[in-house]
Amino acid sequence: METNQKLRTAFGQRIRELRSKQGFSQEAFADKCGFVRTYMSRIETGTANPSLEAAKVLADGLGMTLSELLEGL
Repeated sequence: METNQKLRTAFGQRIRELRSKQGFSQEAFADKCGFVRTYMSRIETGTANPSLEAAKVLADGLGMTLSELLEGL
């Protein structure tokens, strides 16, 4: 697996884990962030390559800073 794909996969797993911990369904969290559910699914499976702006929206939706969201990736 190429490095970029590994990063996208790890990022998606982190989003899924944090979203689940906060009790959001994928659809409810996508709505909260203003994304369609299929895009959220693609983020979580590592098939989408979200922009920095999208990552910031996700961090805000999770109630954390972008640096906290990216910690450990």
